[in-house]
Amino acid sequence: MPAQRESTVVATVNVNGVRAAVRRGMHPWLAERSPDVLLLQEVRAPDDVLRGALPGYPHVAHTEAAAKGRAGVAVASRHELTAVRVGFGGDEEFTTSGRWVEADLDAACGPLTVVSAYVHSGEVGSPQQDEKHRFLDLMDARLAELAEQARTTGREALVAGDLNVGHTERDIKNHKGNRGKAGFLEDERAHFDHWFDELGWVDVQRRAAGDVDGPYAWWSWRGQAFDRDTGWRIDYQLATPGLAARAGDVATDRAPSYAERWSDHAPVVVTYRA
Repeated sequence: MPAQRESTVVATVNVNGVRAAVRRGMHPWLAERSPDVLLLQEVRAPDDVLRGALPGYPHVAHTEAAAKGRAGVAVASRHELTAVRVGFGGDEEFTTSGRWVEADLDAACGPLTVVSAYVHSGEVGSPQQDEKHRFLDLMDARLAELAEQARTTGREALVAGDLNVGHTERDIKNHKGNRGKAGFLEDERAHFDHWFDELGWVDVQRRAAGDVDGPYAWWSWRGQAFDRDTGWRIDYQLATPGLAARAGDVATDRAPSYAERWSDHAPVVVTYRA
């Protein structure tokens, strides 16, 4: 285990199946980066398999999907988890969907609530899109509660993961071709406006990168998308203002080549100062 840090390194990544990610080379990345807190989406494995894939992380909160082989989100931490919550306040639909897990911990950057989230991909006119809208509505309510928690108690919050929405044209290379499609719908993007403009949440990567294209963190396995950097920025770290003010290094760990990818997503890594 690395020496005690004066900051907290948080990484989030959709692993596209943790067993496949390990086979393709996740462990060398994990050993080099050694984040204090690791947030995973699309785990798609039982709890014992996940824990075996995460050496050095004694504290794991994981919720599987009721539908085997789908979804699954986790928080893995070097710090003890003092509380774990699954789904949204007892809402049955999303308690067993493997899409939302929260954990409280005391990190070097202070008391913290971290969330690993995996939003539906969706398709216009489909039941999956209806589920996506219901999920985003519940996120509105929970993000409001977490923002209030940060204001009143000092426990900051971080919501991170594959949110399957490009907020602005800067977040999707082919934004013109995707207008009107799931992942870039006006009513999906409006939720992000609400979180940032009304609730005060901060898109940590966008603040660090500025008004530029990307940096993208998802590319299709098919064709030349990765080589041409025709990607989407749908993997986020969203922080309450006090935590966002402590953000230092912000990086998207894009693989050096297509052959070295261990997921179709790249990890997004942020260091939060004490």
